[in-house]
Amino acid sequence: MSAAQMQSLDCSDCPIRHRAVCSRCEADELEALNVIKYYRSFQAGQPVIWSGDQMTFVGSVVSGIATLTQTMEDGRTQMVGLLLPSDFVGRPGRSGAAYNVVATTDVVMCCFRKKPFEELMVRTPHIAQRLLEMTLDELDAAREWMLVLGRKTAREKIASLMSILARRNASLGPELGPEPGPEEMPGAVSFDLKLTREAMADYLGLTLETVSRQITALKKAGVIRLEGKRHVIVPDMRRLIEEAGDDSDGGLVD
Repeated sequence: MSAAQMQSLDCSDCPIRHRAVCSRCEADELEALNVIKYYRSFQAGQPVIWSGDQMTFVGSVVSGIATLTQTMEDGRTQMVGLLLPSDFVGRPGRSGAAYNVVATTDVVMCCFRKKPFEELMVRTPHIAQRLLEMTLDELDAAREWMLVLGRKTAREKIASLMSILARRNASLGPELGPEPGPEEMPGAVSFDLKLTREAMADYLGLTLETVSRQITALKKAGVIRLEGKRHVIVPDMRRLIEEAGDDSDGGLVD
């Protein structure tokens, strides 16, 4: 759905309403947000913001995937995070962007003018509380990803990324509310893998050839099935979690 199409939707019809920063807002609070809200579209490969630039907006990813990257002085670039639907972009109280944010796929964002949003946070505890929860979730995800990059094999890295994407995709069903833990996932799941294999290689610190080889190995083992280039079917989520080196609670297998 394009930014123009989203503009005509009521907040109650928003696909990320139950997970976004506004998820706990009452009707009057939503109305206050609506006054400072607008939608923007970014094409795949287009920058949302460069590190160090002044941010005039904050907002939530409605659809698509963006990457957080950091560039070193010698020009080397490291992907340090993924922004998926419902993830928040920008930091209230910080004038500049800490990372490059680039659309990996076509992205639609629900944006809020930054200064009015910061003022609204002071008057609206629901927004401030939800943003704190999302920030702590982001911290947990960063710690989990340190484990993935630092200790897991190439096959476990691929399986971990697919497990994360499957869980996030499941969380976008309104009936599920918060993102389900591995133990809450149904046996069989499917999702669209919108990341290219090149992007997966960058994010996981692997070569393109290794990514392709490990995806093929997971297919041959029956852990995943692919329909076309993007649609992934996981017949048994427990097997994927085992391949990721995690137990049913999301920790490492002893």
